[in-house]
Amino acid sequence: MSDNKRAVVLLSGGLDSSTCLAIAREEGFDCYALSVEYGQRHAAELTSSRRVATALGAIEHRLARVDLGQFGGSALTDAGIAVPIGGVESGAIPVTYVPARNTVMLSLSLAWAEVLGAGDIFIGVNAVDYSGYPDCRPEFISAFENMANIATKAGVEGARLRIHAPLMTLGKAEIIRRGVELGVDYGLTVSCYQADPNGRACGLCDACRLRRAGFEEAGIDDPTPYQQPQA
Repeated sequence: MSDNKRAVVLLSGGLDSSTCLAIAREEGFDCYALSVEYGQRHAAELTSSRRVATALGAIEHRLARVDLGQFGGSALTDAGIAVPIGGVESGAIPVTYVPARNTVMLSLSLAWAEVLGAGDIFIGVNAVDYSGYPDCRPEFISAFENMANIATKAGVEGARLRIHAPLMTLGKAEIIRRGVELGVDYGLTVSCYQADPNGRACGLCDACRLRRAGFEEAGIDDPTPYQQPQA
């Protein structure tokens, strides 16, 4: 084990979280990757997370399980709600928002961080592309960090915990360029809300549209495997 500080990195297996892992590693942290099976319909991302964790040198990769699907309320966890393919109304909270997802995931990360003696947690939330998600805002990250330092043994004993959201203000093209600089293989990642079991993207959902547009703007070839040829 190195003398680097430890960090828990939330890793979905998608483009953003994979870039976040690469950034944490580049900043000198020993990275412990945590993925969460929360009842998501696009479970192919979990297979991707294992590949990414290995490729980016995570010290350890764990999979936590919590069934948010039992509550439904999101197109990502409820088969009765269609994944939108026509964009999101400006100012509206998308139906792909999963109630309490980031709160639950950060809580799981916090628990593991305390056990590891890690003072840092990284999460790939972004307020530019997904500004409609309440739990992707800077105010949420700041509030959770404050809570974490009140609610934990480590915090009470003076070992302050920090939550890093390095992608918060970056556009998709900026994220992709940064990841390429850090050696992220985006062909290993899955972002699609309707990916098939082999990880091939639908090319129609909002996640696919934003990802494809990001590669186009960045001037980088899109390595995403699609279910159907893209125009």
